[in-house]
Amino acid sequence: MRTPVVEASEFNSLNGRRLFLKLENLQPIGAFKLRGAYNKIASLSPEERGRGVIAYSSGNHAQGVAYAARALHTKAVIVMPGNAPAIKLAATAALGAEIVTVGAGSVERQQKAEELAAQHGYAIVPPYNDEKIIAGQGTMGLEILEDVPAVETVLVPVGGGGMISGVAAAIKLSNPSVKVIGVEPALAADAQASFRKGRVVHLPAEEVTRTMADGLRTQSIGAINFEHIRKFVDDIVTVSEEEIAQAMRQLAGNPKTIAEPSGAVAVAGFLFREKELPGGTIHVAVISGGNIEPGMLAELRK
Repeated sequence: MRTPVVEASEFNSLNGRRLFLKLENLQPIGAFKLRGAYNKIASLSPEERGRGVIAYSSGNHAQGVAYAARALHTKAVIVMPGNAPAIKLAATAALGAEIVTVGAGSVERQQKAEELAAQHGYAIVPPYNDEKIIAGQGTMGLEILEDVPAVETVLVPVGGGGMISGVAAAIKLSNPSVKVIGVEPALAADAQASFRKGRVVHLPAEEVTRTMADGLRTQSIGAINFEHIRKFVDDIVTVSEEEIAQAMRQLAGNPKTIAEPSGAVAVAGFLFREKELPGGTIHVAVISGGNIEPGMLAELRK
């Protein structure tokens, strides 16, 4: 669905900076991933859809693929880490997908999915390193430009890079003057390292799994995504775990803006990285997902 963009006046600063929120947490699955997953599965041939699809995901892409597969009458198998939030595992199963659990590493998930695809003929629906996925996520960028034509800076969470690839391409090819800034956890800063070094940097699973932002625990950005990031993204900044938690706490005050850790990083970037961001007044931050564990939400509201 086309999600709303709302001004978060409570975040506006005394020096005139204004923040608008792109509410992807209001998608039917509670996260942006439905856009790319649906676009990818819809692009498959009837024969491919007849064999079924397989995906690997820590949670939100899993739900996006399960939802899209059900809508398109296709079998879905999802490889997920055993430590994925229970709310995401349950939601994926409720959408009719078959779940296969593996260890915590994103590389392990991908390898298992590729193995099962080879055995059963499933079409792989990657979480980010795919042009159809990127194009689907990019529709967010077009909507932001239409809804906030005066936007100067767009802040986007970065995990594997599918969302920022699509959003940045859509925005820069439409209005090159708009700045696009990626935001990721400091404990899983593979995208920033790749951006700085000019090559894809891989981080060990035990390092990236330290962040509470489970949707951003990728060990590296995709090769296709990296080319988009180099061409269209202006910078990538990082935020601490405490800064993510503070952003979540402030967003939780409004039921419509509740964000999971991964969904709150862009707002954390706006709140705590002003000196690293481009100048200007009008900012849009993507709230990429709201699938937060009930216990974590209760702690935030104490």
